[in-house]
Amino acid sequence: MKWKKFTLETTTEAVDYLGSLFDELGIQGMEVEDNVPLTESETKGMFIDILPELPADDGTARVSFYLDDDVNAEAIVKQVQEGLSDMRRYVDVGAGTITASETEDRDWINNWKQYFKPFTVDDILIKPTWEELPPAHADKLLIQIDPGTAFGTGQHETTQLCIRQLKKYVKPGMHVLDVGTGSGILGITALKLGAKSVFGTDLDENALTAVCENLEANEIEAERFTVIKGNLIDETDAQDRAGYACYDIAAANILADIIILLQKQIPAHLKSGGLFISSGILDKKEQAVREALEANEAFEILEVTRQGEWVSFTARKR
Repeated sequence: MKWKKFTLETTTEAVDYLGSLFDELGIQGMEVEDNVPLTESETKGMFIDILPELPADDGTARVSFYLDDDVNAEAIVKQVQEGLSDMRRYVDVGAGTITASETEDRDWINNWKQYFKPFTVDDILIKPTWEELPPAHADKLLIQIDPGTAFGTGQHETTQLCIRQLKKYVKPGMHVLDVGTGSGILGITALKLGAKSVFGTDLDENALTAVCENLEANEIEAERFTVIKGNLIDETDAQDRAGYACYDIAAANILADIIILLQKQIPAHLKSGGLFISSGILDKKEQAVREALEANEAFEILEVTRQGEWVSFTARKR
């Protein structure tokens, strides 16, 4: 399907007003490009440890919206221009120029698939659902993944660090907590390794769909992997639904700063002797995570593993 993309040169001050205008016109969603620094709350759920350095914020913004090819784009653009004229009375809309271009679904939804090929983590084969099984790896433990719009193909070093620790510690019949489950790759790996059940949490609702589809692709019963949208750090409902003192292993492949907060809550959900496997930690953040875990009387650090510039901690609940 082809889409028409329209990009508006405007100001950061006008962005919220444009959002309201687009809602009124039935335009679903918009893309904003600016140099406004992200706040701590905005970065809290992001899978980025070091944010890119941006130029100084000069107050300008580029706002793009997409229209289906069979929509009367000319009429809608005219309505946007009329709305801009009205907005000029009470807000600086900047240049207010609109440029048009054309894109396709595959440009921004499916292009990444060409880079996701089957690969191995030791004797585990991780394969995209759309790829054929490589005959040379037919004897390996197979995990099939389509992350969709959720996080997690398994290719990143941080995920591979977690997978190796799960392979080392998961035993048949264990119960696993998967925090920030994304595509469900860690939870599915645990189930394939013999875990009895997995409970996953994620801030992104897309994770619920991705996990469901990936369970089916791996022929795993849906009731073995429960996933909810929620924040285990500070949402009582999510904490209660996860349950207390009932997991043998908790895994979190998130961010160093989030792990530092999360490690305070995780012991409440682990059984005595349960393990907390954490990853997503850049080496420059290793000491901060170590200090947090060492300061937590509930934990003792068992292992620190590394791959490239990334670090993983495995700690045991005392």
